[in-house]
Amino acid sequence: MRRLILTLVFGCLTSVLHGQTDGQIAAQPDPDVRDWHAGWITHPTAPLREPLVLHFRRTFTLMAKPASYVVRVSADNRFILYVNGARVGDGPARGDLAHWRYEKFDLAPLLKPGENLITATVWNWGVLAPVAQFTDRTAFLLESETTGPGDISTGKKGTEWLVEVEPGHTALGRNTVTFKDYMAAGPGEQIDAAKYDWDWQSPVAKGDAWVPAVSPMRDAIYAGVSQGHSADEVGDNPWGLLQDELPHMEYATTSAGETVRSSTPGITLMPSNATEVPANAHIHILLDRKTLTTAYPQLTVSGGKGSKIVLTYAEALYDKDLHKGDRDEVGDRKALGLTDSFLPDGAHHRTFEPLWWRTWRYLDLDITTGDEPLTLDSLTARFTAYPFEERASFTAPDPDLAKIWEISWRTARLDAHETYMDTPYWEQLQYVGDTRIQALISYTVGGDDRLARQALRAFDDSRTPEGITRSRYPSNLPQAIPTFSLIYIDMLHDYWMYRPDADGLARTLTPGTRTVLDWFANYEEPDGLLHEVPYWSFIDWVQEGQETPTYDKKDESCMTTLEYLGALNDAADLEKPLGDATLASRYLARATHVRTGLYNKCWSASRGLLADTPDQKIFSQQANILGVLYDVIPKDQQQTVLRKLVAIQPGTTPDGVLSASYYFRFYLARALDHAGMADEYLDSIGPWRKLLPLHFSTWPEVPGNTRSDSHAWSAHPIYDFLTLVAGIEPASPGFATVRIAPHLGPLRSLKATYPHPQGEIKVEYQYTGAQDPQVKGGTSFRADIMLPGTLAGTFEFNGQSWPLKAGHNQIDVPMR
Repeated sequence: MRRLILTLVFGCLTSVLHGQTDGQIAAQPDPDVRDWHAGWITHPTAPLREPLVLHFRRTFTLMAKPASYVVRVSADNRFILYVNGARVGDGPARGDLAHWRYEKFDLAPLLKPGENLITATVWNWGVLAPVAQFTDRTAFLLESETTGPGDISTGKKGTEWLVEVEPGHTALGRNTVTFKDYMAAGPGEQIDAAKYDWDWQSPVAKGDAWVPAVSPMRDAIYAGVSQGHSADEVGDNPWGLLQDELPHMEYATTSAGETVRSSTPGITLMPSNATEVPANAHIHILLDRKTLTTAYPQLTVSGGKGSKIVLTYAEALYDKDLHKGDRDEVGDRKALGLTDSFLPDGAHHRTFEPLWWRTWRYLDLDITTGDEPLTLDSLTARFTAYPFEERASFTAPDPDLAKIWEISWRTARLDAHETYMDTPYWEQLQYVGDTRIQALISYTVGGDDRLARQALRAFDDSRTPEGITRSRYPSNLPQAIPTFSLIYIDMLHDYWMYRPDADGLARTLTPGTRTVLDWFANYEEPDGLLHEVPYWSFIDWVQEGQETPTYDKKDESCMTTLEYLGALNDAADLEKPLGDATLASRYLARATHVRTGLYNKCWSASRGLLADTPDQKIFSQQANILGVLYDVIPKDQQQTVLRKLVAIQPGTTPDGVLSASYYFRFYLARALDHAGMADEYLDSIGPWRKLLPLHFSTWPEVPGNTRSDSHAWSAHPIYDFLTLVAGIEPASPGFATVRIAPHLGPLRSLKATYPHPQGEIKVEYQYTGAQDPQVKGGTSFRADIMLPGTLAGTFEFNGQSWPLKAGHNQIDVPMR
């Protein structure tokens, strides 16, 4: 029996979120500490730390259909849960062993009077697991709220859970990835249909492979060591359980792609129309979705015993020199990258679906048949990502801006799952530098802070004994980028400004900023500059053969010190209301000393620029962007400096000045605003306009022949459009008040909607009257502003300021 994948919409959900299609409960959260009566289980003899797929099953009888049947479920590494053959959901959301998530489901809608079957696939890819995945050993846990005869909790006597090893579903080695570059995501997968137990979800499934499940704690001699326990309790096993507070990931039908090339004319693959591949044939079918996706492909075939199908997923196609170009161009280009493999057994309607989602725009099927023809029944897909809603809008007469908005939002969505991800293809890791930008997009476009709160807690949990955070987390491979610990402080400050923070998360996390700044203080020289710090002090990707930050012969860096200065300022802001006001004063005094040292040692009067090092041999956009943003460069010189730099394109070095990447141009936008040049912001987005003719559907990591075609840190124009162009920003912590200061640049009109915690902010701007070269935009300017709830603030334009009240505000500004 083929695996049955259904989308279920449960009427019993207490809240309905976009894309929430299974039985995960969005009810009151569990307490941090609760008494667990379930225990972890596994296979009695299978390896615990090697790549492994297990199936679990349990039958039980109900006298009547229950109104509610709540279970809590977790696994190491992952599970997919089914009831009576229907998919309930999956998990657990990633964390570390001390903060191991469990999911909560109500199974009642799928239960029936009489005998019921609950099943789960559990897998652990061991040494092949993604870098973002922590693990101890393969195990499964399910706890039922129902007690007595209806209790099906694992690890209890009499619960009769059975388990089998699934030999037909295995992980592929890294040698099967056909484009060699840094790959931190999970492995490709293979289903060998001849070995696969297709009847494992049948109510009458039988066979010697099914054995009673046992405790996974084989190294223990005491009873009860497998008992579940909360993260804040001491237990005898490594999994400190806490509830996943995120909504379940979206799981919705999407296109797998349409055939754009076939090596055999007449043989194509449509989503639902069967096509036959002859015996003893070898063909390639290339499909194109037109836009990138993150989804579970589902390929169903019949017949074809002895065939092999290799699925290759690609963000873009490569030419003979392994270069990408116009993303729409097919020609003789190849799909290279992560691969899966499917070995049909000749039976009807066998379905391949990987246990983890894939990322692709182009999907290549390399099909080799044996002595039997193979029928390709269908190829469908299920889109998955964090269920963000696009609640903001931005409408302007420039069509490029609409396209940049669309691509930015798609990039942000595909890089957000149960954690943020730098790239959904290559790494799937939550880095601080990327995540700060992603969180801001979440607040401003999605009006949703739940994934950002997860990230802030994760980075706080990652703190080393020295006091700094890890650069990315969760990550089973430790990595430290100390400058990202500084950006973590900035990210916490962002959250404090943009979100109401009713439960005091910002206050809870503020003490952790102190250990970061104390660590950096150890490297602060008497002149205020930082000595070279350990680990990887990444600031930005620049041209090949160059790196930033750089250090002089005394091992001092202006660049690293600039990020330190920004973190001191933000930490002082946090400490005043949330922590220690005396410490805030000390931080500000340190910031003044550091700022003075930076100007004295790094300002080059001859170049009129801030240098990257005190020896003033290297100059960059990055140093001068931060020099403006943090007022190291005096106010009266900031605009002059920025005009020297703003036209520099990513990937170039005019006059020896290193250029900022797409990522660091986020800080360029902030610097333009800080220097009173935000009206020139739209002139600065040329690098994104230049990508449009190349038909990117998501934004790349770096200019040129980029590794990654979907990098969240390049999506910040969507945030800039709302906060700089439409000009909507918080004026006080928790977005309690608003400052609206639009900067339309060359635009004559603009409409925008912004999701504020109290409701929607709506703005509409219009220049009126004849255009005059001496008058910006027109002879007058009208702003119609609607503020939700009790929100009030100020409107600033053309050097003037007006108060804003809740409700409708109309402001007419003469331009002469």
